Amino acid sequence: MPSQSLRVSAFFLAAALFTAPHLFADEASPAVSKTSPWKSDDIIFQESINDFALSPDARSIAWIKGEGDKDKDTRISNLFLSSLTEDRTIQLTRGSDNVSLPQWSPDGEWIAFISTRARPNAKSEKPDAAQKQIWLISSHGGEAYSLTELARDPRRVDWLDKDTLIFSAQEDPSAYEQAQKKRKDDSEVVDDADHEAPVRLFKISVKDKKITRLTNNSDWIDRWAVSKDGKFAVAVHARSLHYTFDEKVPPVTILHNLADGTEKQILTEGRVYPNFVEWARDNSGFYALVPFANHPKFLTGAIPVLYFYDLASAKPIQVALDWENGLGNDLHTTSDGFVTLLAAGARYDVAHYAREKSGDSYTWHRNTLQGDNSRNIQNFVVSEDAKTFVYQSSSASRMPQLFKAQLDGAQLSAPTQLTKLNEKLAKSRDFTKSEVVRWKGSNGEEVEGILRYPANYEPGKKYPIITAIHGGPKGADMDAWRDSWAYPYQLLTQRGAFVLSPNYHGSSNYGLKWAESICCGNYYDLETPDINFGVDYLIEKGLVDPDKVATLGWSNGSILSTSLIVTYPNRYKVASVGAGDVEWISDWGNVIFGDSFDSYYFGKSPMEDPQLYLRKSPFFKMDKVQAPVLIFHGTADNQVPPAQSWSYFRVLQYYGKVPVKFVIFPGEPHGPRKLTHQQRKVDEELAWFDKYFFKSTPPDNESVKAGSPLEAALRGKNIAQSNGFYGVQAKQKRGLLVTPEVVKRGDLEIGRFEVTRFQFLEFLSSGNLKSRSVPNATQLAEEDGVPSRQNLPQTRISLEAAEAYAAWLSQQTGQTWRIPYEDEVKSLYENHDGENTLDYWAGYSPNPEDAQKLREETKKLGENSTLLKPVGSFHPEGKRDEEPIFDLGGNAAEWVLTRDGKGKTLGGSADCPADARSACTPAPEYLGFRVVRGASKPAPKD
Repeated sequence: MPSQSLRVSAFFLAAALFTAPHLFADEASPAVSKTSPWKSDDIIFQESINDFALSPDARSIAWIKGEGDKDKDTRISNLFLSSLTEDRTIQLTRGSDNVSLPQWSPDGEWIAFISTRARPNAKSEKPDAAQKQIWLISSHGGEAYSLTELARDPRRVDWLDKDTLIFSAQEDPSAYEQAQKKRKDDSEVVDDADHEAPVRLFKISVKDKKITRLTNNSDWIDRWAVSKDGKFAVAVHARSLHYTFDEKVPPVTILHNLADGTEKQILTEGRVYPNFVEWARDNSGFYALVPFANHPKFLTGAIPVLYFYDLASAKPIQVALDWENGLGNDLHTTSDGFVTLLAAGARYDVAHYAREKSGDSYTWHRNTLQGDNSRNIQNFVVSEDAKTFVYQSSSASRMPQLFKAQLDGAQLSAPTQLTKLNEKLAKSRDFTKSEVVRWKGSNGEEVEGILRYPANYEPGKKYPIITAIHGGPKGADMDAWRDSWAYPYQLLTQRGAFVLSPNYHGSSNYGLKWAESICCGNYYDLETPDINFGVDYLIEKGLVDPDKVATLGWSNGSILSTSLIVTYPNRYKVASVGAGDVEWISDWGNVIFGDSFDSYYFGKSPMEDPQLYLRKSPFFKMDKVQAPVLIFHGTADNQVPPAQSWSYFRVLQYYGKVPVKFVIFPGEPHGPRKLTHQQRKVDEELAWFDKYFFKSTPPDNESVKAGSPLEAALRGKNIAQSNGFYGVQAKQKRGLLVTPEVVKRGDLEIGRFEVTRFQFLEFLSSGNLKSRSVPNATQLAEEDGVPSRQNLPQTRISLEAAEAYAAWLSQQTGQTWRIPYEDEVKSLYENHDGENTLDYWAGYSPNPEDAQKLREETKKLGENSTLLKPVGSFHPEGKRDEEPIFDLGGNAAEWVLTRDGKGKTLGGSADCPADARSACTPAPEYLGFRVVRGASKPAPKD
């Protein structure tokens, strides 16, 4: 089911959340693996570009970075400023709040934005003010300050002139609302038009913060735009609180004269209901994106077309786009016309339309832009002279970044990357190859989809496949980065499966005929076979194992996944579904767009034909399901009733033929917003597929507590040993050699343990090191043959001896072994608790004076009775899904190299306190080393 906003611009924002964009074949994944596996954290906490705005002089871009905040359990955002003339970016706001809608003042001195930031003295001066307010910050930097103390959240803000802002907001609470609040009455009346406060336009002076009401409408202003000269505002007014549900009382468009307060209803002929308005740079009129459909009542399956309203003639003119698929999701005006995105299937085309006027008529001439990234642009801004172009670009192999380019006619030239988001992921993760594929679908028509390849794909082999189905239905799988909690593609392909994301009949970006093909009773009838034909196609090509097919999806993707497991029960082995319908009669009245969705796609309301709704409902066919089903839903969802998933869960329980699991997210809307809920969804889904589809790993035993000794022991069950001694057997010139075992952290292969006495003894016996280099080393290594002694770390080691061992090991194995550099391993040694330090032996955390006394006591143990423990005796470093590393925070301090070749030690030791502030220097008998395998990383740049 689609999001609430079936009108264009808001629709695309909602659809993006539930669609599956992908990489094309010409952007293959790198040949050499970056070694680090994708984790759910990577997807949940990834950085994003939320919005951006170009300065009036086209020399700077203000942009908003979004990222996950673990403490607040949600995403936060902050404002940044990047220069377009030099390599410089500064952060303007900080903290764990949200920032949105940056707007430059006409003189470029100020940036206005809406934010949830705490206002100074907010509790004492105006405690009942809304959380969101309008803020200002100088474009030269400094502290932001709150311009408003509104009772309601501002909806949108723009500049009227350099000293005045215009904004929309609901009117202040009425006496009726204040009385309700005083009584602490939180009951709600649905669609209560008599008491729903109107949304109006206001202006505010930057100098004295004086607010003036600009409109006195009794309805609700939604979209609006102010002319460049500040004389007019065009606004779309909603006239019904339930138009989204039934589309009976449409919105109206009003032209507000801001100088004298007069207003005029315009665009009264036909169904011209703008989703987006933007004034021409010369103030001659405005452009309006308008949904167009053939259906006489509903605009549900509409595509966006463009009108120009000429202010002088007071007439709307439909712009001849010469493009049958309609517009995409972005348009910006220039001095000679506008630049826009055009719907072009899996990607957008970017086009510049130059306007010409002849008498009372206008014509527009299209130039499709060419150049780097030109077909992978998702959003953009352009300067008034159409010379400077700033855009967001991504693909499935490239996470989003901002770029600037010069626009020379139809050519985008000299692209330069402005942002550096998700750098660690880009350097340490492999991005799966994918391509656009096409096959014959329903009615013999061509269906386009994105095929993502398994990680480490080998031609000639057959792999499992998962259909990942976008929402909407008017969503689309685009070649743009959209890996998310809803569709964690990298985590699925990493498990060795193809992922097919089909743009089935009804998807957006393919024109009106395609969008409307599933209306009027055809819902399910074309889309379900479309998807299954795609699987057939890949089986016929020899890519897919026909016995290993699964499906997943959210919203309409859930609806179609359910249709697949009911229609083709023998093929689809596993399903994961979120917030999808199974029974349509109850859906009609329980969602905000029930009639406009259900009556449109089914052709009738349930009152007109209840049997139709019964036939269309998979609920009554659930006895056919053979796939284990995992279900997700939020309890505050008003777009798909939560009761739908309860019915889904209960009917599968009723038949008792397949495993079923239902995960509920309390208080969540149509998609979970809390990061813990998003991560739970991803982790549950992966575990479900691992258990029932990949059958690769048994589920975690919930009785094993994370961080417990048992959990540590289980994590270490695969530690390499040879006859009771830690290490890996490797061939050398004289036979077998036990070498240190390494594990991966990023692109580094580091020893799981400190080098042990047994491993070092083989080096000593080779005669390559004089005993004077390691005082008492031979004696220590040969003390007795029991593994408990031989698995102690080798200590009393000089840096010279440690480097000699690494060189000898390299010579013996033909691999490169070395002492690690401080900058590449320092982070691994930080923040360790409960390891073998003096705190452990003392039973408390000693201060410096006590530590010195305790060290004197340890000398009484004798020369060979140290506090050392066999390597691996304490809890390891690393997350639960990582191979563990031991003793980084204790046992023996370890040699590392600085970039100038000098030695220093890192990590705790058994004879020193764990306190990082301690000035304790490990004694020689507590000084050892650890090795890494592989070439040295280059020194980091300052």
